[in-house]
Amino acid sequence: MTTGWEAAVEAQIRSAQERGEFDNLPGAGKPIPGRDMPYDEGWWIRSFMERERIPSDLLLPTPLQLRRRIEQLPAELRDLPTEDAVRSYVAALNTEVVAWLRTPTGPRVVVRPVNVDDAVRRWRADRERAAPAVTAPEPPRAAPARPRRRWRWWRR
Repeated sequence: MTTGWEAAVEAQIRSAQERGEFDNLPGAGKPIPGRDMPYDEGWWIRSFMERERIPSDLLLPTPLQLRRRIEQLPAELRDLPTEDAVRSYVAALNTEVVAWLRTPTGPRVVVRPVNVDDAVRRWRADRERAAPAVTAPEPPRAAPARPRRRWRWWRR
């Protein structure tokens, strides 16, 4: 026994099938992915994060995110062009750390602000290591000998 709205839905599905709107859908004729795997309650969030390329770090609580950012700080600072940029980046990170310390949420994890001068010192050392060794310029080479030009009879 179908009700009025079920009949209307069935009619719309039938007309869409007749128009061919269900033909050539992605995944048609292929097995359902993960069918032979054990059930996982978080399958939908994992597939969403893979599909949208969302980093898994965003699921961490705030103190763990801050700890991870502090651990990855030298790699992030390496690409900054100036010392002022390094100082402002570290200052912004320290602002976030201090804001969390004022109203801590999540698990109790030790998070301390980063020493700006130490970060700048490490940034300078990394840049000096990465800079190519300066060598003396090569002496200029003599210009290659130009082949002799033959004069044609019409140029005489």
